[in-house]
Amino acid sequence: MAESNETNRNHSSQLHLGSKFTSAVDYARILHIERRKGTDIPYMAHLLGVASLVMGEAGHVPFPVTEDMVIAAILHDAAEDHGGAARLKDIEHNFGSNVARMVDGLSDSLSGDSTNKQPWLERKQNYIRRLREEPADIQLISAADKLYNAKAILDDYRGIGSQIWARFKRGRNDQLWYFDELLKVFKEAGRNRIVEELERVVKHLRKISAGEKG
Repeated sequence: MAESNETNRNHSSQLHLGSKFTSAVDYARILHIERRKGTDIPYMAHLLGVASLVMGEAGHVPFPVTEDMVIAAILHDAAEDHGGAARLKDIEHNFGSNVARMVDGLSDSLSGDSTNKQPWLERKQNYIRRLREEPADIQLISAADKLYNAKAILDDYRGIGSQIWARFKRGRNDQLWYFDELLKVFKEAGRNRIVEELERVVKHLRKISAGEKG
């Protein structure tokens, strides 16, 4: 009987994706018609990539990776880039308060006008402060988001070199500062495979671009 109960517990904690996940992918597909900065890559590649990283941690972190977490990964930029607080309310209506809680925690701005946000540095500093207090599910999705971004920068740096920084509001030093500060938060909360890979990628990015200024 004990073995049977353990099997049931393991099964109940396994990640299963249902129609709610399918609806979230469709929601994001309709909303995010843009491309990744400076590329022809559909933005959905980023969202699905972050969700894939989160799913890949099922069984590797000391808490369940849930369907709601994967949905929040798919929708993590929806409120920040497409409608702010009103979008967050729509996400709550369609996907529930738990998903909305995570999307809120993953957003550095809830301005309804994506062109009229707070200055870059102020947003990032506020996000870092908030992230320290966020629960493990939000921190894992955030780390997956930053890992995807860092790897994309590193991959493109190998192709176009320092031109990569022109895609962003801030240059090399500020981008590396942001990754470093995020890593401090993630590592204080406890290491996992995503955080360790992020640390390796950022270290390589710093090394390969070491001869630059700014």
